[in-house]
Amino acid sequence: QFPFGRRLPCDIYWHGVSFHDNDIFSGQVNKFPGMTEMVRKITLSRAVRTMQDLFPLEYNFYPRSWILPEEFPLFVDEVRMMKDSDPSWKPTFIVKPDGGCQGDGIYLIKDPSDIRLTGSSQSRPAVVQEYICKPLLVDKLKFDIRLYVLLKSLEPLEIYIAKDGLSRFCTEPYQEPTLKNLHQVFMHLTNYSLNIHSGNFIHSDNVNTGSKRTFSSILCRLSSRGADVKKLWSDIISLVIKTIIALTPELKVYYQSDIPAGKPGPTCFQILGFDILLMKNLKPMLLEVNANPSMRIEHEQELSPGVFENVPSPVDEEVKVAVIRDTLRLVDPQKKKRKDVQQHIESCKNKVDIRCNYFLCYRCQTLEHVSEANEELLDAGPADRRECDSTQSPEGGLPSLCLKQVFPKYAKQFNYLRLVDRVAALFIRFLGVKGTTKLGPTGFRTFIRNCKLSNSNFSMASVDILYIDITRRWNNMGIDHKESGMCLQAFVEAFFCLAQKKYKSLPLHEQVASLIDFCEYHLAALDEKRLVCGRG
Repeated sequence: QFPFGRRLPCDIYWHGVSFHDNDIFSGQVNKFPGMTEMVRKITLSRAVRTMQDLFPLEYNFYPRSWILPEEFPLFVDEVRMMKDSDPSWKPTFIVKPDGGCQGDGIYLIKDPSDIRLTGSSQSRPAVVQEYICKPLLVDKLKFDIRLYVLLKSLEPLEIYIAKDGLSRFCTEPYQEPTLKNLHQVFMHLTNYSLNIHSGNFIHSDNVNTGSKRTFSSILCRLSSRGADVKKLWSDIISLVIKTIIALTPELKVYYQSDIPAGKPGPTCFQILGFDILLMKNLKPMLLEVNANPSMRIEHEQELSPGVFENVPSPVDEEVKVAVIRDTLRLVDPQKKKRKDVQQHIESCKNKVDIRCNYFLCYRCQTLEHVSEANEELLDAGPADRRECDSTQSPEGGLPSLCLKQVFPKYAKQFNYLRLVDRVAALFIRFLGVKGTTKLGPTGFRTFIRNCKLSNSNFSMASVDILYIDITRRWNNMGIDHKESGMCLQAFVEAFFCLAQKKYKSLPLHEQVASLIDFCEYHLAALDEKRLVCGRG
C-alpha cells in the first residue's frame, strides 16, 4: 500500500477511487481516466439520451429523465402536456442529486412544483426521472440488482459480466407511491447504505435469505415459478453492452487526453457496478452505474450501544471475491509473458535440438527452467501432459471464471449502435493539440473543410455561427470550464444538425450514418493523397 503514490514500475496499480496518477508510464491501472465523471447521473443521462435520439427502441431500458435546473421549464411543460393528453396518468418522479451516492439526497415527488429548487440548485444539480411504480417484488419487498461488469479494454472494446451479483432489498413491504408514503425511504429506495439503518434489516449467513442475497438465488426462485430466466439474462447482457456503448465515445476522449497515442503510458481496466431494477414483467431497467463499487466483504454489527465490530458477510464474499480474483486472472500480465515464452520455444524448435537445455537465444537462456519444464511435457504422453498442465499452471487449482465475455463475443449484434463512437473518432482527429478534450474554432473549420461539408447553402460564416451558438450553450450548462472550446457532446449535437441538413428525408440514425460515411470517405481520400505526395 502506497498512500502517497508509487513511482516504481509495477504490473498492476490498484487505485482506491479514480485514475489520478499522471506519472504512471507502464503496467495496468484499475481505473479509466474520466470514468468517474462519465457515470455521474447527469453525464450518464446525457449519454443515454443521445443514444435514445438515435435508437429509441433499443434504449428504452432507461427511465425518461430531465436535468435540473436547466431543463426544469421543459420538465414542467412536458408533464403538463402528458397529463392533458391522458387525465388518468398519475405519475411519480424521483429526484437524484448529480454527485450523490448511497441514497444521499434522493426524494420522491408527485408534481414538478414539489422539486426543491431553492438555494442550492446551482451548487447541486440533479436528475429527475419517472419513478418505476410497478417493480418485481419478492416476499412483498422491492429490490434491485448490483451486477459487476469488467471493462477490460476500450480499444478494442472488451466487456465481461459476472455470472452472479447481489440482490439488495428494501426493508418495508412495498406499496405504490401515494402522498402519504412518498417519504418512506425503506419502502421505496433499495440502497443498502440506507436500509442497513432500518430495524427490519436482516443480516443472513444464507445467500437465499435476508436483506442482501445473491442474484442467482432470485433467478432460481423465478425459474421455479416458470419465468424465462434465459431471456432475462439476455436482456440484462443487452442492457450492459448498450450502456457501455453509450459511454465509450467520451471515455475515448478522456483516454487520449491522459494517455496520448505514441507516448508511454499504462493500459486500463475497471470493475463497474451496474444497478438494475426488474419491472413486474421482468424487463430490466438501468438505475445507475457506479465507477467505484464497494468491495467490502464484511458488515458492521453492533455488540452494545455504540460498540461495533466487523463480521464476515457470506453473500458479499461469495460474489465479490470471485469478481476480483477473476479480474486479476484476466488482466494477469504474466499470462501474456507465459504465452509469449511458449510461442518462442515453439519457434526455436525448428532452429535447435529441443533436447538442449540452453537455446542460442537470450530469452531462452534467461528462462531455461521453462525449456526444461517443456522438455518434460514433450516426453510425457497425452494423459500425463494433461496432469502436468493442471499441476504446473498457476490457475490449476482455481475454479472456472465467474466473468463471462459478452463483447466482442456478441459484437455483430451491437456494432450498428456504435455511431457516436465513429463521430468521436472524427472529433479526436481534429483536436490538434494532444492532451486536450475540447475542439477550437480552427479545428472545427478544418473538419468542415476536409470533409467537404461547406457549400453555397452552408458557408464558412454559417459554420462559425453554428460553432459559436452550440459551444456557448454547452458552456452555459456548466460543462467543464477548465479549457475553452467545443466539448464532445456539443460536437455530436453539431454533427447531428449537419446530418439533418444534408439528408433531410431519412430517420436520424440513417442521417448520421450517411454523414459519417461521407466524412470518412473524404478523409480517407485526403490521407491517400498526402501519402502519395509524401512518397513523391
